[in-house]
Amino acid sequence: MKKSSLGYSDTVSYAMEVGPLSALQKRASWGRYIVDFFLVITQLGFCSVYVVFLAENVKQVHEGFLENKTAPINVSVTSSPSEKRSTDLRIYMLCFLPFLILLVFIRDLKSLSMLSLLANLSMAVSLVIIYQYIVRDIIDPQKLPPVVGWKKYPLFFGTAIFAFEGIGVVLPLENRMKDTTRFPQALNIGMGIVMTLYISLATLGYLRFGDEIKGSITLNLPQDIWLYQSVKLLYSFGIFVTYSIQYYVPAEILIPAVTSKVEQKWQLLTELAVRALLVCSTCAVAVLIPRLDLVISFVGAVSSSTLALILPPLVEILTFYKENLSLWTIFKDIFIAVIGVVGFLTGTYVTVEEIIYPASTVLANATESISADVNSTGVVVGLQ
Repeated sequence: MKKSSLGYSDTVSYAMEVGPLSALQKRASWGRYIVDFFLVITQLGFCSVYVVFLAENVKQVHEGFLENKTAPINVSVTSSPSEKRSTDLRIYMLCFLPFLILLVFIRDLKSLSMLSLLANLSMAVSLVIIYQYIVRDIIDPQKLPPVVGWKKYPLFFGTAIFAFEGIGVVLPLENRMKDTTRFPQALNIGMGIVMTLYISLATLGYLRFGDEIKGSITLNLPQDIWLYQSVKLLYSFGIFVTYSIQYYVPAEILIPAVTSKVEQKWQLLTELAVRALLVCSTCAVAVLIPRLDLVISFVGAVSSSTLALILPPLVEILTFYKENLSLWTIFKDIFIAVIGVVGFLTGTYVTVEEIIYPASTVLANATESISADVNSTGVVVGLQ
């Protein structure tokens, strides 16, 4: 059997098969199922984040338009807070639902290539405008708190892992390259660019807005200036298109397993039904947890940490244990896996606690601004 070209789930299964433990060898197929499960959870979690992002940004644009439209009328009229027009965020999510279902009915990603290009361009323009806004009024860093409470660190962990996790597509990308020896160089350059964007945007965003920074930095842009309102629309368009790219992975895992159990004449209808149900599930999660920062942290802590930190070092140990791994390599792998497990447990606990018992004030810290740029990674990965 040729082992030079494997996906992530097949790699984990093969590592268990050749590993030293007979218990794992007998259950090697479990590795494939475990990875597929967490890949589905991760990618559908990304999609849920996108639903919340779309709803929050379009809600701000819509309400900003209504406020500007009614402002001249209300100049001489004193209105109570209850009279201010505000539609529940969940209504906006439900409004996006039929359009997202129609979008995922496009089964071939090549058909979305032009839309993906436009999405990349729109988010690139948006990032330039965001940068020029946040650098204009930086506050004194000495006025910001030097440290935060311990509960913010697990949330940061989930957010950071969510931002950088893309291991499910790393091996497929390498396998499809003409010259696989150049893949490490391409990966390092790509991650270097992404890391620069994340760190600079997060740092400048926090220096600009302090504790008022929100789950997505686009939500901190003014609502009364149409340049910045257009940024929210451009970014929302990019995220809308990216939804189908992130959706592609769970669809490829789940749909063949379902359609193979029905007759040929019903397979197309079954596939469309499954696609619609998966979109509804992402919307349902967004409706149940309409907090962008918490959804990001939860998905990062639960599934992204497993795929990015826990499984890879264990795979290396299982695969190369016969090649006399150095103590340093073994220590490094165990250390990374332990960090992943600790982050998984603490991040999940703190996020679930915040969901069930929300704090009286809105959760905010510098790491949440990473999510404003996280979405661009999805488009870049999808295009590759």
